[in-house]
Amino acid sequence: QVQLQESGPGLVKPSQTLSLTCTVSGGSITTSYGAWSWIRQPPGKGLEWMGVSAYDGSTYYSPSLKSRTSISRDTSKNQFSLQLSSVTPEDTAVYYCAAGLDGRYFRGYDYWGQGTQVTVSS
Repeated sequence: QVQLQESGPGLVKPSQTLSLTCTVSGGSITTSYGAWSWIRQPPGKGLEWMGVSAYDGSTYYSPSLKSRTSISRDTSKNQFSLQLSSVTPEDTAVYYCAAGLDGRYFRGYDYWGQGTQVTVSS
């Protein structure tokens, strides 16, 4: 039922801020215990969890990315967004938004967006 769709520029210049938005349909990002995450996959590498926005607006980030990452939400649009600052070519990846229905525990993600390619290049 829940569907997620990533959107944003596919090309970002080094040192700039990468900004993506996940639009959610079929469910509310404020529904109790939902967890709304950003995950990325660099070429040839595994999935890397970046951070999460919980149903109550609280956020948590990967320690390796915390200093550069911000996740926000717009409840009126049922969207949550990712900002990754000071990007380098190593930030080139496919970026996914994903949702878990019960954020009190991690039991895997119930829904995924299709992913969007973001390339960091001058």
